[in-house]
Amino acid sequence: MPALNSTSIRAGGVVSTTENTLTASDTFTWNAQIPGAILILRNGTAGALSPVITGSLAGTAIPVNGFGTVSAAAGIAVGSIPAGQSRVIPLDSRREFLQGVITVTGGTGIVATLLQY
Repeated sequence: MPALNSTSIRAGGVVSTTENTLTASDTFTWNAQIPGAILILRNGTAGALSPVITGSLAGTAIPVNGFGTVSAAAGIAVGSIPAGQSRVIPLDSRREFLQGVITVTGGTGIVATLLQY
């Protein structure tokens, strides 16, 4: 279970990124107190892949105004990423799902870029 290396974008300007090729199960850390982190998943394989991002401490009863409670324990189903396409996930928008140790599964061969301030 390799850990993803992140790229700091704190300095601004043009930044060289660190790319990580995913295996069956990879982890990464994210400081939710620092806004603006982005995870980019690019499928360079020959077929579609459907990764899932799960936080080990994601809540099972999160109150949502006007809706009731929802569970984030199953993680974020990114959906199918066809060969040659990418998905961008602003981590702030999914913070309830990303508590604890964050694991990406189902994405063997995807190239991940984690950008953080």
